Amino acid sequence: MLLVGVATGLHAQVVVDTKIDSLSILIGEQTQLEVGVSARKGAVTVWPQWKPQQMLVPGLEVLAVADLDTTDLGDGRVRTGKVLTLTSFDEKLYAIPGIKVKVDGKEYAGNTLALKVLTVDVDTLHPNQFFPPKEVQQNPFDWNEWSTMMWMSFLFLLLVASWVYLYVRLKQNKPIVMPIRIVKRVLPHQKAMKAIDKIKASHLQASDDQKAYYTELTDTLRQYIFERFGFNAMEMTSAEIIEQLRQTGDPTMIQELNDLFRTADLVKFAKYATLLNENDLNLVHAIKFIDQTKREDMPEEERIKPQLSKEDKQQNETRKVIKVLLWVVAAAAVALCGFVVYGVYELLR
Repeated sequence: MLLVGVATGLHAQVVVDTKIDSLSILIGEQTQLEVGVSARKGAVTVWPQWKPQQMLVPGLEVLAVADLDTTDLGDGRVRTGKVLTLTSFDEKLYAIPGIKVKVDGKEYAGNTLALKVLTVDVDTLHPNQFFPPKEVQQNPFDWNEWSTMMWMSFLFLLLVASWVYLYVRLKQNKPIVMPIRIVKRVLPHQKAMKAIDKIKASHLQASDDQKAYYTELTDTLRQYIFERFGFNAMEMTSAEIIEQLRQTGDPTMIQELNDLFRTADLVKFAKYATLLNENDLNLVHAIKFIDQTKREDMPEEERIKPQLSKEDKQQNETRKVIKVLLWVVAAAAVALCGFVVYGVYELLR
């Protein structure tokens, strides 16, 4: 008895339901009949075989059959189904019997439905007033449908004109090209030695104008120190130069150079008179200082970048802005053209 009750409960879970989307149609119209089966998962369902142009009942034709999506009902049950597209060409009230479906070998039937097919009224009093089919008519022009495309077309033309204007401006605004000059550079010690050779050639050390001699000699050393060590020795006193050289960590010839600058200061400011051999000795000290502190690894070529004026810089910035605008306007014009072409295609289709 328990097994019979369980089996009966399982069979009772099978439900076949049918529904139709319209209770009445005109002759030749279509309606859809939905047949659903709710059963346990894995149940074997055998459907009736419907074929196109088959009569569901006499006068009611099946046009197509489609499957319904499977729906999970929970508790291990699912709902499957079929959708039948029906039509009829006879005016009548059709009774649709319950659709029979086999589930796990047992047959179940759905509920009974009805479909009323109505005919079109015909004027039987004036049988001669029949009119032939109307010719194909052109749809009237509706400005509301085309206004958006028209304005977008004008905007596209405006963008094209703007692009042409910017392109002409770019061509007229020629780029400023100033090449970088590469100048052969004379090393500081070479320049200083040339200046000392010039001093020796002028025989100033043997002349009475010792002030001019020491002025040229110290100026040569100051210029060399500026180019070699990087601090502005031309604007510094002799004591400041010696102190700065000591801070650089290069003690080479510092004492002899200090004596040279002290002698030069005495000659230039205190009218001190030196001996001829003292002048020669200071010249030798200067040459030794240059020779012992020179650097051979300094670059012999110098790249001189041109200095643009304010107007030239502004002109270059203007060219950059115009180039960016050209790309932006071109992208906008292409996108707008595609939009207009697609919109016109949709309107004419």
